[in-house]
Amino acid sequence: MMSHLPDLVIAHGTVVNSFGRRRAHVVVRDGRIEQLIDATEPVPAATRIIDAAGRMVIPGGVDGHCHVAQVTGRFRTLDDYRTTSTAALWGGTTTIIDFGIPRDAHESPLAAVLNKKELARESRCDVALHGSVVSWDETVPWQLEQLAAEGVRSVKMYTTNRGTTMADGDTILKVMREMVRLDGLTYIHAEHDPIIADCTQQHADDGRIGIEHLHRTRPELAEEISVKETLAMANYTNAPVYFVHQSTPGAVDLVTEARRQGREAFSETCPHYLTLDDSVYGTAFPEWYACCPPMRSAETVAELKDRLASGAIHAVASDHSCYDLSQKRERSDDVRAMPHGLPGVETRMPVTFTAMMEAGAASAGTLEDFVEVFAAGPARINAVPRKGTIAAGFDADLVIFDPAEQRTVDGGALHMGTDFSPFNGRSLSGWPAVVVSAGRVVVDTDGFHDPGPVGRYVHRNGFRAHQDAAAGSTSATALNAVPANP
Repeated sequence: MMSHLPDLVIAHGTVVNSFGRRRAHVVVRDGRIEQLIDATEPVPAATRIIDAAGRMVIPGGVDGHCHVAQVTGRFRTLDDYRTTSTAALWGGTTTIIDFGIPRDAHESPLAAVLNKKELARESRCDVALHGSVVSWDETVPWQLEQLAAEGVRSVKMYTTNRGTTMADGDTILKVMREMVRLDGLTYIHAEHDPIIADCTQQHADDGRIGIEHLHRTRPELAEEISVKETLAMANYTNAPVYFVHQSTPGAVDLVTEARRQGREAFSETCPHYLTLDDSVYGTAFPEWYACCPPMRSAETVAELKDRLASGAIHAVASDHSCYDLSQKRERSDDVRAMPHGLPGVETRMPVTFTAMMEAGAASAGTLEDFVEVFAAGPARINAVPRKGTIAAGFDADLVIFDPAEQRTVDGGALHMGTDFSPFNGRSLSGWPAVVVSAGRVVVDTDGFHDPGPVGRYVHRNGFRAHQDAAAGSTSATALNAVPANP
């Protein structure tokens, strides 16, 4: 006889959403949150009950910027969806958004996405996808229509990396127009290519092109000029625009000013830009920190952290790229030839939490602020239905943790399929103790419980349709009303 009991109850925890907190029992049935019951009421019977007394219960993380099994030139990241999704769950992230970036001129944007969608069948957590356009041709509008039909509502373009992933200004402008037509969101990697190319060549001419000089080859000005130019194109086309991995307060301030003028613009940063400064390139292992943009000065890091605390940054994403040290060291003598990108999907939660909460920050954030950039904001901005909020009808993606617990990062003990972490040896708070994904307990005190390849491919909603449904809401009601794919 089938049981009528809920599958799971998380009892007595402090439930923290981006809009507030309450002590409650969270009742889970069939992969969804059935209801929240005030913690003063008796705990309802269930197949499994987890006592979260004295701990926080937050929505499972949504990492809007991951690169899984990514091919860039002759380098390929060492992970696959099984590895990266497992690491994500270990780190409290229950939904990742990957990119279908054409490997070369022979792979179309649509083919790149469909390839990633097929690979994602091995995922242990839910997966959504971004598209990417490198060059414009007459087939691109049709391809973008097909991507929208696949639930891919965002397209990334690079303003640098000429000869590989860079899109020229004409392409960016035309794609922006198409994304407006298709109710989508334009993602931008913003670094001004002529400045980057010239600065890098000058350093190469002087023999200062090894990894220890990376931060000098890609100046802050290059990022900020590119953001300014892109915002002008977004203003011209009326396109919503999202800037990935912003590393300077100046870049964030440009987005803030655009928003003040009524533009739909968003700033994302990454944990490494909030915690690491350019002194890392003078250490014994500078290759641990090869990423673009590079780490900035300690003063810039402090100001960026202030922008996060003020709410000017809308999402913190990992920009996860899983190379190992042998790949990093193969061409560490020349930053133009080595692979850039850091493993980080597993450490996003504790690094971000620590950066926001640590004493000494100009204005430390709240738990609600953390939930906003870790889960709620990424879900809302990327129009991911039923994610980022603990409320009836939402997916049962949940994390239990004790904010006071500290652990030290051991790069070799992580689960990302590589042999290092840029945060190795750092003492961090905010590690997940229990992780629930689609109603399944996948991490607890007994370790990881592999659910198998059960991760769902998530069809995202139209950007403006989703934002309009959420507009003015300080509760879960509007977001939960957005039509979701079956």
